[in-house]
Amino acid sequence: MQDHSIVFSMFLIFTGAAVISTLALYARQALLIAYIALGILTGPFGTGLVDDPELIADISEIGIIFLLFLLGLNLEPKDLQHLFREALVVTGLTSLAFALSGLAVALSFGFNLTDSLVIGAIMMFSSTIIGLKLLPTSALHHQHMGEIIVSILLLQDMLAVIIMLLIQGMGSTNSFAREALNIVIGLPLIAAGSYYFSKIVLFRLFAKFDQIKEYVFLLAIGWCLGIAELGKLAGLSVEIGAFIAGVTLATNPIARYIAESLKPLRDFFLVMFFFALGAGFDVSMLGTVLLPALVLAAAGVLLKPQIFRLLLKREKEKERLAGEIGVRLGQISEFSLLIAVVATSSALITDRAASLIQTATILTFVVSSYWIVQRYPTPIAVSEKLRRD
Repeated sequence: MQDHSIVFSMFLIFTGAAVISTLALYARQALLIAYIALGILTGPFGTGLVDDPELIADISEIGIIFLLFLLGLNLEPKDLQHLFREALVVTGLTSLAFALSGLAVALSFGFNLTDSLVIGAIMMFSSTIIGLKLLPTSALHHQHMGEIIVSILLLQDMLAVIIMLLIQGMGSTNSFAREALNIVIGLPLIAAGSYYFSKIVLFRLFAKFDQIKEYVFLLAIGWCLGIAELGKLAGLSVEIGAFIAGVTLATNPIARYIAESLKPLRDFFLVMFFFALGAGFDVSMLGTVLLPALVLAAAGVLLKPQIFRLLLKREKEKERLAGEIGVRLGQISEFSLLIAVVATSSALITDRAASLIQTATILTFVVSSYWIVQRYPTPIAVSEKLRRD
């Protein structure tokens, strides 16, 4: 296969994504499905037009860094305070139930214990992208449903960060004790150092030069990537470092502006991330994982809404509201894909387990997105009435 330049690869990714995204919108699907489909179609296991997906994957890692950074920026404690108990109870119980269901499915199809534990772990999370992108702006900012969904997703994402830390430690070539020491010592040191540096230096710089938007933008990116690299040097990961960088800025009033400014940049690299996932998807493995993937996806799409509904009703939420929230959270998460990538790169799970996670997650994206836009208000809903709500 002839080598293609990075410019050609970028052209193929973004022009192709624009075309396939148009088809996805007409089909009422989330756009990330289009990016994954494009990667499968043009990657080494498809047409082979992109023959170096590892290069794209390396670049796309910046998208994950920004995703974790923005997650940290949105973790201002006061936003969750009044819903914390309800969200914590619902998130804790549902995570346990979903993990046990994934573990049971994996074991029943002959996966080893480690594979099964990771497969169980990825079932705990719902898609932040689908959950928020398919939520009307009015519900996201002004309605009780939006508050509940955001609270649950934020707690799930924090749990996903912890899971990634554990997987990284378990899969490291260093001793597990050494990795645990890195976490126990390195994580608090970086967190404390970042917190005090941001208070003493960054906050003053933001306050003095907040009118120069370009400087604020550059300072935020430099802080994010700098702490991400520090996290890597400390034996943690760039993702954990980026998350810490975001959390340390969350209480600053300028955090909202930074989050809005970085979203286009994050989305640019996330397109490449999901494309790289698709390009790395080994279609030849599909036959060996299709049946367990269908069962796992069915567990996500059918069980998750019902369990969320029951627990939210237990917390005194109305039947209709609890049912809608359950459907909107009834899929596997993009964080599950990221966990699978981390576990695979750490040689913790087999290629078959990684393929199962990718296949099941994509299936839930497709089915869940279609179900939501058919029944509830979304920006891409089927009927004009639902689009107006």
